[in-house]
Amino acid sequence: MAEPVTAARPVSAGRRPFWTEQRRSRLTAYTFISPFFILFAIFGLYPIFFTIYLSFFKWDALGPMTYVGMKNYDLVTSDPLFWTSFVNTLIMGVMGTVPQLIIALLLAVMLNSAMTRFKKTFRVLFFMPNITSIVAVTLVFSTMFGNNGMINWLLHQMGLESMAFNSGWWGVKIAISTMVMWRWTGYNAIIFLSGLQSIPLDLYEAARIDGANRRQQLLYITMPLLKPFIVFVTLISTIGALQLFTEPYVYLGQSGTGSTRQEGITMVTYLYSEAFRNGFFGTAAATAVMLFIITIIFSMINMWVSNRMEGDTGGGKA
Repeated sequence: MAEPVTAARPVSAGRRPFWTEQRRSRLTAYTFISPFFILFAIFGLYPIFFTIYLSFFKWDALGPMTYVGMKNYDLVTSDPLFWTSFVNTLIMGVMGTVPQLIIALLLAVMLNSAMTRFKKTFRVLFFMPNITSIVAVTLVFSTMFGNNGMINWLLHQMGLESMAFNSGWWGVKIAISTMVMWRWTGYNAIIFLSGLQSIPLDLYEAARIDGANRRQQLLYITMPLLKPFIVFVTLISTIGALQLFTEPYVYLGQSGTGSTRQEGITMVTYLYSEAFRNGFFGTAAATAVMLFIITIIFSMINMWVSNRMEGDTGGGKA
């Protein structure tokens, strides 16, 4: 008896293998970039969230943590020394940042000039303060601004009265602001210089052919095209001013309560004192959160002002 003829079963295409070449390449790429995200999560995100969490607790870094709610924030905002540190931070930020940006821009224009010789040497010299040890620089400036230091000697030679740079309300701020200017002016000048060198020279040649003088070239070519660099430098300088710590900490003395003297205390030195001298890590965390919020507010103000300036510039006519 003949066997019945059965229909042939269709050949199945089969499932697509999980480890395809495309997925392998993606996994390889994620593996290479994962160290950055892992380190950022450990040393960046975790401290931020833990600081916010800690700001609602009372803790001395040794015993158990006790939940206190918003009490740490009440203690900080009711402390006159905190508001003194806030005012000092703003004053020294303005005194150290505004002249610094103006001088940095002038130095960048000078370095970018075709008449300037030894450009590379000047760039190295201007960048040197940024890589010099802050503690060493502060110690040198402490000697210069001492009661019998070089600055008071120069003031005496010019017929002016000496200033108490180590104890006076304005003297301390002038000394610390000068250190900040000396350290960051060259760094900002290099950034401005990179912005100036990115501007095409054809624009200046066309402007000269049209009869534009140097002032008009500066206002209508250099400044508008340099605006992104100005915004960036202003933003990082503002953030740096709000985080001022090493200069007042070393200049006013590490031991005792020198760096918490009212004439020179900043928000970060106040934070440090609360945590590592008084053992109040909860109020220190609350101060850090408030400083973080203040930094965001000032950054938003900078961006808002820059956008308004951009709108005004775009609407005007040369």
